[in-house]
Amino acid sequence: MEKKKKKGLVLFDLDSTLIEEETIDELARLAGVEHEVKNITKEAMNGKIDFEESLKRRVALLKGLPTGEVKGIISRLKLTKGAKETIKELKNRGYVVGVISGGFTIATDKVKRDLDLDYAYSNELVIKEGKLTGEVKGRVMGPTSKGDILEEIAKKEKIDLKNSFVVGDGANDISMFKKAGFKIAFCAKEILKRNADISIDKRDLREILKYIN
Repeated sequence: MEKKKKKGLVLFDLDSTLIEEETIDELARLAGVEHEVKNITKEAMNGKIDFEESLKRRVALLKGLPTGEVKGIISRLKLTKGAKETIKELKNRGYVVGVISGGFTIATDKVKRDLDLDYAYSNELVIKEGKLTGEVKGRVMGPTSKGDILEEIAKKEKIDLKNSFVVGDGANDISMFKKAGFKIAFCAKEILKRNADISIDKRDLREILKYIN
């Protein structure tokens, strides 16, 4: 059987994009530090503080959470309306599809399986003796991380960047917006809308299919 030609690349953010929630806010609620973490998240997503610094500060507040309880939270995360149909249709159209998240492998690995994604990049919560240590490690923390990974995947798949589409909602998506051929801000913060080709405010991912042929 002849292999279908790759039409292009579509990369999504995870939190508040492919899924309804901000994973770290859900974990913070479990740890009893929801208010503190939400304030830091808000500043980071609006571009007021550096993402890496904000992530490390937020994860530090989760120290001591048992991994069993963390997995319980992850199992209850909800896919955004239309996510399954959208990913299936994109793959049918010949696109390579992935997620790049400043969040955590424990969430992106699940979503990758659930949606049959080709790629998933995120950061790892450090665990010791069955509990979170309050530390995080990984590739998706720096100011250019998402853009660098977009380029890496495109090169590996031999896809021209002009045939790449990105979908996100916050300031840490800007680096991949700057490099992609077409940028979609999905229910996004103003700072990202200013860097987008199109903004969608209806919370249904099937809306993006109008712009990705």
